[in-house]
Amino acid sequence: MASKKLREPGLRPEKAPEAQLQGGETLELEKANVNGGYQNECTGGGCSGEMGKQMTESFKASDLIITPATTFKEKPDPTGLVFGTVFTDNMLTIQWSLASGWEKPYIKPLENLSLHPASSALHYATELFEGMKAYRGVDGKIRLFRPTLNMDRMARSARRTTLPAFDKNELLECIRKLVEVEQEWVPYSTSASLYIRPTLIGTEPSLGVKKPTKALLYVILSPVGPYFASGSFNPISLWADPKYVRAWKGGTGDCKLGGNYGSAIYAQQEALEFGCQQVLWLYGDDHQITEVGTMNLFLYWINEDGENELATPPLDGIILPGVTRQSILDLALNWGEFKVSERYITMSDLTAALEENRVKEMFGAGTACVVCPISKILYKGKHLHIPTMENGPELTTRFLNKLSDIQYGREDSDWAVLVS
Repeated sequence: MASKKLREPGLRPEKAPEAQLQGGETLELEKANVNGGYQNECTGGGCSGEMGKQMTESFKASDLIITPATTFKEKPDPTGLVFGTVFTDNMLTIQWSLASGWEKPYIKPLENLSLHPASSALHYATELFEGMKAYRGVDGKIRLFRPTLNMDRMARSARRTTLPAFDKNELLECIRKLVEVEQEWVPYSTSASLYIRPTLIGTEPSLGVKKPTKALLYVILSPVGPYFASGSFNPISLWADPKYVRAWKGGTGDCKLGGNYGSAIYAQQEALEFGCQQVLWLYGDDHQITEVGTMNLFLYWINEDGENELATPPLDGIILPGVTRQSILDLALNWGEFKVSERYITMSDLTAALEENRVKEMFGAGTACVVCPISKILYKGKHLHIPTMENGPELTTRFLNKLSDIQYGREDSDWAVLVS
């Protein structure tokens, strides 16, 4: 059977190794250029010898050992799910050491981890994770959404934290098999899904600040409903204060590392104290708008030149290259109905536009929530009203419907990869 390529609109793909999928199909992971938001795996002078060696010795999905659980938990009602609190019966684990390389992957009953108390992930945050979902379509089939982009980002995060490289195709096939084993945990609902959390941690059993010589890659699954307690499409309020910064140039803001999230909880608590649900992260003396809580941010407005424009901050090293972010950009560029820009937006730009009634919609975007409308920003002691809901929200709803139609199989797309 011919290869099934996940062609990403707006990106310039390069051919990469293939991994076997169900039914004999093959899947090609594709790397995209920086302008598309996904950098090549090797930069500058190219791959190091060690990275190349690790890639050669990566685990193989064909070596997967499956010893599934024999006792099963009751499946929860999809209408009452709280994000990330219920987990499936099984997990995927793969051990790595500098001495032996990657061991065989295992699917086994979900269990607690056994770690040395000096493990580097516990002391120096040598860890990373990904977030993706499996959806049960209206046709009963289970799909993943653009999973190659998650694998690309996970590999970049691993490189940034000096954790071992792996073959992205092989990991994706292992994840596909785990979801297949746990397919009855994928909610029978088009308002819920199965959240997939690939994680890679350094387990170096010493207190030296160094590259780990041991690591553990594992994947756990959790059926989820709406990310925000207010519901899947209710507007949220934001607290914007430049005294807290999520990321900075030269840092790790463009990688999906736990340290980026743990250090943001304090500001999130302060936002709640001010009656806001999320933090609007600002950067620099000009108070550039960067991200919303754990989401990428989009502004649909009439820009300074009188053009209808969908704008989002550029990938300059402090913005996480979200899969939903890229998908929204790709859709909007394909529609060709308005200007689409990756550009800097400051709070002064936003306040001026609000005063001149040029703001149409503002929303966050991410895997957990898909899209989330924004209705209010607390900035410098003043409440700024964002007229997102008064404008439909026409565009926000359109993106939500389009992405949901693909994810739940109402619309055919190469972005959706069948699991079963």
